[in-house]
Amino acid sequence: MSALACKRSIVSLRTSSRSVVRPLPSGLFVKRTAVAQTKFVVRAEAEAETSSIDTEKMIKDAQEKFDAIENKPQVALYGVGGVFALFLTSQLLGAINHVPLVPKMFELIGLGYSSWFTYRYLLFKSGRQELLQDVEALQAKISSSE
Repeated sequence: MSALACKRSIVSLRTSSRSVVRPLPSGLFVKRTAVAQTKFVVRAEAEAETSSIDTEKMIKDAQEKFDAIENKPQVALYGVGGVFALFLTSQLLGAINHVPLVPKMFELIGLGYSSWFTYRYLLFKSGRQELLQDVEALQAKISSSE
């Protein structure tokens, strides 16, 4: 996790007071002096942080992988199809969201599933170990090049 290191912080305190003159319904004027307002202004300056990500290496790797693809039009078609599917799904969920009661039903379903997941996999040590094994098995299945 990267965090910005603050070189210095400057805190200044500003106070102000103002007078307000308001007429009363009887024609008399009342002068009220507001209590001093206090504002804290914080200014932080950060040091320049060097990025630990080598962008040139990432671009080079991506170019090499793209050059290794034999059927580039098919990959482009899959990419366009994926973007279209995301757009279509977004539109469909937006239309469903405008139906009364459906958003609240989705919230209840999400709350129920989150509660079940927490009880099943996160609450007890045996459940956490089972979840870790499932995740490792999924990682092995995805990373295997068979």
